[in-house]
Parts: sequence; C-alpha cells; structure tokens
Amino acid sequence: MTLARLDHALDTGALTLSQDARVVVLEPAMESDLTPLAGMRISVQHSFKPAYDHFQLLGFDVTTDATGPADVVHVTVPRSRELARGLLAQAEAIAENGLVIVDGAKTDGIDAILKFAKSKVAIDGQMSKAHGKIFWFRACAAFADCALPDPAPIASGWITQPGVFSADGPDDGSQALVAALPKTLKGQGADLGGGWGYLTHHLLDLPGVTHVDLVEADRRALTCAEKNVRDDRVSFHWADATAWGKAGSLDWVVMNPPFHTSRTPDAHLGQAFIRSAARLLRPKGTLVFVANRHLPYETTLSECFQQVAELDGNSRFKILQADHPKGSDKPGRTKRR
Repeated sequence: MTLARLDHALDTGALTLSQDARVVVLEPAMESDLTPLAGMRISVQHSFKPAYDHFQLLGFDVTTDATGPADVVHVTVPRSRELARGLLAQAEAIAENGLVIVDGAKTDGIDAILKFAKSKVAIDGQMSKAHGKIFWFRACAAFADCALPDPAPIASGWITQPGVFSADGPDDGSQALVAALPKTLKGQGADLGGGWGYLTHHLLDLPGVTHVDLVEADRRALTCAEKNVRDDRVSFHWADATAWGKAGSLDWVVMNPPFHTSRTPDAHLGQAFIRSAARLLRPKGTLVFVANRHLPYETTLSECFQQVAELDGNSRFKILQADHPKGSDKPGRTKRR
C-alpha cells in the first residue's frame, strides 16, 4: 500500500514537493510504500522493531529518534491521541520552517487531530481519500506545548509514557494473569511482549525464577521497562517476539499478547505469539498467558502443545496454560540436561 493520500495530493497538484527535499517520515505503517517520495532524501523514524527492520531492509536510513533540519516531515497519525500530538510537536521541531504533512485514517482519529491542529495553526491544504484525510501546514512551533514527555511515574508509581500500551497503569488482563501465575515456574523464561515491565516485575517474586528475558517491540515501552525493573536477573530485548530467541532455550514463557495493530481485533497476532512460545520452550516447557475470552486460541494451542488447560478466568479473560511443546524433541532442539 502506498501513501495513497499523499500520492493523491501530489498527483492532483494540491501539494508540491521539491525533488531534492530532505524528508523525514515519522512512524509510517509497516505496509506503507514510500514511492510517492521517490528521489527525495528520506529518513524514517520508527519505535516499532518489526517496522524499523522492514524499512532498514528496504534501504532507508532508519532511526528511533529523528533530528532536523528537514524540508518536509510526514506524520502518520497513531491511535494514541497523546502520541499523535507529541509527533506533531516533534515534526515541527524537525521541520523548523519547513512543511509538516499529517496523514491518517478516520479510525485512527485523523478528524480530531485536524480539528485540534486548526485550533493551533493555519492549515495550508487538506484532502480526503481512502477513508482518511491528509493536511499540511508550515512549521511555526505552534505545538511546542504538546511535546511527548519523558517516561515518568504515574499515580501508582509505575514509570510509563503516553503512547505506550496501558500507559495509565497495569491493564486488567495482566493483573488477572499475575494473580494466577503458577508458583511452580522455575528456571529461565521470557515475558513476550513485556511492555513497560509489569509482568516481569511480578515474575521475579516467584522463588524458582532465575532469569527473565523481557522481549518488547515498542522501544518507548522498553525504555520504561528498563526503569521499572532493575534486577540483574533480567535481560531486555528490543525485538519482534514472534521471531526472537533460540529454539528450545527456555523453561517457561509468560505473556499477555497483543491482539490488534489497528482498531480491529486480529487473532493472528496472538497465534503467532503462541507458536513463538512453543518454538522457544524446552521439551517440558510451560506457557502461561492471558487472553480476551472471545479470542480463538485453543486450536493453535492444541496444534503446538501436548497439554492445554484453563487455569482461571472470568467473563472477560481466560488464563491458559500449555505444557510440553509438540516437536520439541526433534533434532536441533536444545534438550534440558
């Protein structure tokens, strides 16, 4: 998928960009094709590791913290309102006196962001296309008061940052999982999709746990985790949990897997986490995780594990345990001695 709205604005002549412009693209969707900017000097900022790796593989200059000056900054609106406003502030700072282009889907809140922007700055142009909008304006430090704050303690004492998952405190699913954690977990394990560290913090309270690998794809969330969990038994990994790690290397995996990247739930994400857990576990390994009650994970669990049971749950969540990954005794797996 190209940047369809940008492509349309350029094709119609509503927006004109210099071919020798330096362009910074902030947090584009991973499926975005940057063809409309072909020939320009492009830098991409991304905090999501799979997207970071994707654009780097395509040959783009990629960073987690873009800097200026730039002639043009393109912002893809995220679902988080606070993060969206923070990206507008960053875009203006990078663009200095250049052009800021804001692009997003209606389902991600582009209408609200456009209304907010109009209250702060004169909009030079706007267009609607492909169930969303694109608008642009000249940078003038109008959004300086919207800059994304550094990670900081919230009322409950946890360190989080606007834009990360469950920035206001531990989510209900993770709290339910902590309450149901088997006290028998021991040895080395992983918190896949560990966010800002809530589960890992509580895993360290289990007497048999010797090491936790916290794996998180969101660099901002991982930075918070590094501040929330200070223990020599923890290693932090900025990585895609569905591809991370050595097969057959862990005694257990605990996780609260994501189930959407957009507003629409997608069970394939959680299923990929389950398959990754099965790959990582030793022959007698255990997976414990929480999921929304309606998500259809049982078939994937049965395909990947010899034993599956529901530990706990309610009308909203189910706490599932799966033991003995299938195929873990095949050659190439690391057997426990």
